[in-house]
Amino acid sequence: MSETDRLERLIADECGECCESDVAERLESLEAYRDAIPDDAGTDRSALQTLSNETRYDIVYLLSAADRELCVCEINPLVDVSDSAISHALSDLHDAGLVTRRKDGTWRYYETTDRAAELVAALDATRGGE
Repeated sequence: MSETDRLERLIADECGECCESDVAERLESLEAYRDAIPDDAGTDRSALQTLSNETRYDIVYLLSAADRELCVCEINPLVDVSDSAISHALSDLHDAGLVTRRKDGTWRYYETTDRAAELVAALDATRGGE
């Protein structure tokens, strides 16, 4: 069975018949969809993978809801994990470009990036709308 056998059957089912040129034409039109994948999609996958962890997801939502910088000591009481887990999560979020960090003396402050805020807004807008 060739990799295009199922495609041939689909085209035949849709059009009543199918020949090699129909398959070639369909494959050519499908290639445009592949071209739509951004060249830098790795950063998108990294951001989504980073948000797949419950602690990191919760922290991004907390920072987004705050709409301002929060000190680590303000995040700690809101997230039910160890201090080291919070620190690790914030580092991962920073590395993925989802939060900014600023040190002021002994205090470290975090805030969502525009990208994180837009991802949160997109998730909120699409939640439960089916």
